[in-house]
Amino acid sequence: MTKKTATKKTKKEAPAKTADDKQDAQTMQSLPMQVHAQYVRDISFENPSAPMSLKAGQDSPKMDISVNMDARNLEDDKAKALYEVALKVTATATRDDKTVFIAEVEYGTVVELGQVPEDKHHPLLLIEVPRLMFPFVRQIMSDLTQNGGYPPLLLNPVDFAQLYLQRFANKEATGKEDDKKEAKSA
Repeated sequence: MTKKTATKKTKKEAPAKTADDKQDAQTMQSLPMQVHAQYVRDISFENPSAPMSLKAGQDSPKMDISVNMDARNLEDDKAKALYEVALKVTATATRDDKTVFIAEVEYGTVVELGQVPEDKHHPLLLIEVPRLMFPFVRQIMSDLTQNGGYPPLLLNPVDFAQLYLQRFANKEATGKEDDKKEAKSA
């Protein structure tokens, strides 16, 4: 299986979920999955303007949060359908076009989907697994910013299903348009 990724850069209002969307979500959550390991893959905190950026009475910095997911197949003779999923969250705080801090956490999880139908792997890896990982990443990010001298950064919940749909629905629509164009030209 090839590398799979999804990215979220900005926050938008999510459309209301239909009954079919809710049913699909319940189905995905009930699929058998075994978590073998969870770990910090990479962590970074840059505080380039300290100690000046820590002075009291300054305006709150502008925050830019990005969320990335990535999944890759791990070859293993003993485990069937073994994957590593990485959830990377980057928070960049700026004030007056100067960087206040950059906090970055990449968190990994190894999961086995041996009894899950292959057509369900992709959404399970990029929706449900990140949903399980997010509370850990949120806590690490909170501690990281607090240890950097700032108030703890409390990340808002992420709708991984909506993020997945935004990222991969466009690919499917583009693929179908290409198919239609090829059929017309034939």
